[in-house]
Amino acid sequence: MKRTVITLIIALFIAIPGFAHYMWLETSTTGSLEVKHEVKVYFGEYTYGILEKTSGDAYKKVANFKLWVIAPDGTKMRLKPMAGTDHYTAYFTPEQEGVYTVVLNNNEIEVIDYTQYDFGIFKTHYHATSKVSVEQGSTGTATLNPEGLVVKQLANEDNRIKLQVLFKGQPLKEHEFKVFVADHWSKTLYTDENGEVVFSLPWTTKYIVEATKKEEVPGTYKGKDYEFIWHCATLCLP
Repeated sequence: MKRTVITLIIALFIAIPGFAHYMWLETSTTGSLEVKHEVKVYFGEYTYGILEKTSGDAYKKVANFKLWVIAPDGTKMRLKPMAGTDHYTAYFTPEQEGVYTVVLNNNEIEVIDYTQYDFGIFKTHYHATSKVSVEQGSTGTATLNPEGLVVKQLANEDNRIKLQVLFKGQPLKEHEFKVFVADHWSKTLYTDENGEVVFSLPWTTKYIVEATKKEEVPGTYKGKDYEFIWHCATLCLP
C-alpha cells in the first residue's frame, strides 16, 4: 500500500510539473579566502529524486531567477548562473572572513491555473538561501526578500540547528515548515511565537527545509489575473 501511494504521488508531480516543486541551492557550507566557490541551483522534489532538466519546459518556466551573494560586511554581488543538465551553476570568490549568504529570488513566473486540481489560479514566488562560512562564521544568514518568505539560519543553539521563518520581514509564529531528506523521508515542524525553531539533525546527510505561505492577495501579472500568491522558501542544510 505504501509503495502504491508513493507511486501515485510521483505520478501526480510528473503530470503537473511545478506543482509542489521548489527551487533550492546546494553549495559547500565552508569556503576559503581567494578560492572560487561553487553554487548550484536545482528545481524539482529532492526527497523524491526529481530534478528537472534545465532544457525541459518545467525548468524553463522558472529560469528567470536572480542569484546574489551577500558578503559578511553586507555588500551584495549579482552572480551569473550557467545552465547544466539538471541545474544551474554559479561561482563567487570570498574576500572576507565570516558568513556569506547566497540568495535566490524568483518573482517572475507566469500565472498558473490549477483549478482542475482544486488549487486555484495563482502566481508563484520562489526564494532560496544557503550559508557559506569562510575561515570562521557562527553568525546567521542575511535576508534579501522584503516582499516574500524567507527561511533564515540563525547561530546554532547547543549544537542544534536554529532557524527563523519571516514573511515580509516579520516572524511567522506557529507556522508549519518541512524538513526533507532523500528516499521520501520528511518531518513537519512548527515555529514558536518568534517565528523560530530549534532542532537536531539525526543523520549526516543533506537536508532541504521548505516553508510555504498562501498570500490571499489577487492581482494581475503579464495580463493574467490571479487569485493569490503562493510563496515558497527553502534552505539547504547542513
